[in-house]
Amino acid sequence: MPRVVHYAEQALLGALLLEPARLADTGTLIATHFDNHSHASLFTAIRTLPPPDPDLHAKDPTWLNQVLDNARPDAPGLDAPYLHALIQFCPQPRHAPAYARMIRADHARRTLRLHAERLTQTATDSTGPDPATAVLTRADAFGRVLDDLAGQFAPHPGSLPRTLPTADVVRQAGEEDLDEERLLLATAIARPEETQRMRWLAPQDFTTPLHAALWQSVTALVHRGDMVDVVTVLGETQHRGLLTTSLTPRDLMDLISMPTGSPEYWGERILQRALLARARTVAERITAYTDDFANTPHQLITGSRRALADLTAVRTRWHHATSPGPTARAARAGATAPPRAGPPRTTAPATRISR
Repeated sequence: MPRVVHYAEQALLGALLLEPARLADTGTLIATHFDNHSHASLFTAIRTLPPPDPDLHAKDPTWLNQVLDNARPDAPGLDAPYLHALIQFCPQPRHAPAYARMIRADHARRTLRLHAERLTQTATDSTGPDPATAVLTRADAFGRVLDDLAGQFAPHPGSLPRTLPTADVVRQAGEEDLDEERLLLATAIARPEETQRMRWLAPQDFTTPLHAALWQSVTALVHRGDMVDVVTVLGETQHRGLLTTSLTPRDLMDLISMPTGSPEYWGERILQRALLARARTVAERITAYTDDFANTPHQLITGSRRALADLTAVRTRWHHATSPGPTARAARAGATAPPRAGPPRTTAPATRISR
């Protein structure tokens, strides 16, 4: 079934074919704003040809034939009966400005949806050399589109979208992801002086609640200035109620007892995954807004900006992680963060304890 914009395009073209002088009332409307290709070709032809004399046009179809001949190479399906049908369909030629606004509004909705789809694709493709930069570049382009559209549509009361926000993207944690989080926890305990600098990593960046809670336990000890090792972390987790019959002290010690590399290295990898996941959530939320035709362009722009602000919060932490201060940069330059040797662990190794 044709959408409302289809009828707006028909009405506008009918008005312009009947009274070509109404073209001046269409404002900034251009052919690419049309959803229907044939309609866009007709609009291009109307704009290209000189307007006819109004009195002559009322009696002579010559100009209509010229419009048809000009549009047909790009839209071969057009014919004279369709042009006459457009003229008959137009309710009021003097309402051409309203029809043009409807067309531009729908084009804005389609534009936002297109950029949301591109953001989803970029965030999903983690095979590139720098996925985080690619996502942030795409988000910046999205922001510029919103700025441009904001100047084209007037604000109004009730600026937030009526659509309920979608839930966050469910992050599917692979074994490699879980292994890197375990390595972070182990290295954070082994090198608490580096962990002190990692305030940019948040519990919500982890894929499992257990790892998030363990990270909170480790950082709590570090920020309090307490002694940090496997046993003291074990005590902190007990105070937080993490130890249960399904998670024994031995299980926990096995989980965090094999440090490899640098905690900042593993932390950046975890934060990058969180950044990509947040970008997917933002893109899906904006897509849901654009799929709801009850939302006005102003509501779509406002909702999209708020959604992108959620990504900005993670982006700020990513900037702190990848652009540390002089002291932290010098410390990292003197340290190495070797990758894991061999495939990711599927089970945590046993802890070696001297007796």
